[in-house]
Amino acid sequence: MSSIFPILQTARLTLREIVPTDADALFLIHSDAQTMRWFGIDALTERSQADQMAAMFAGWFPAGTGVRWGIVRNEDGALIGTSGLFRWNKSWHNCMLGFELSAAMQRHGYMREAASAILDYGFSHMDLHRIQAESHADNAASIALLTRLGFRFEGVHRQQARWAGQFHDLNCYALLQQEWQA
Repeated sequence: MSSIFPILQTARLTLREIVPTDADALFLIHSDAQTMRWFGIDALTERSQADQMAAMFAGWFPAGTGVRWGIVRNEDGALIGTSGLFRWNKSWHNCMLGFELSAAMQRHGYMREAASAILDYGFSHMDLHRIQAESHADNAASIALLTRLGFRFEGVHRQQARWAGQFHDLNCYALLQQEWQA
């Protein structure tokens, strides 16, 4: 994989590197408790947490552990969410897919558009064989998206995550390269 951050283009979106100036937009998204109820962490309460998040996401690519893109709407240049491939295990040829979108931008097909470009990139440029995603069983929108993208339900990871003061089971979904190409 190249050392130059990959910029992906779709019909309505540009997926680009996350930079420190994205922290304001990240804070708006990640401080919304309703939007974050399924993300796997508690909603942000301080702007400095968004700075840390931007730095963390930006650090995945140089560290070689994944890629997190800022999702930018072409029509106005607004950062509307992020998505990426992380926990990249190069020897096993697999990683995880994660995503979040601001509440106002949900249900417009943006995440499907972004995730499709990311899956193409992962399978063609990262030499991935398998991409896995986890979703809370009550997160109907994410489950529907994963299903539309071709992910298959594989089982439940019991008490896999902790947020909002409790442990949560997460459903495991996976997509293999040959399934994506079909």
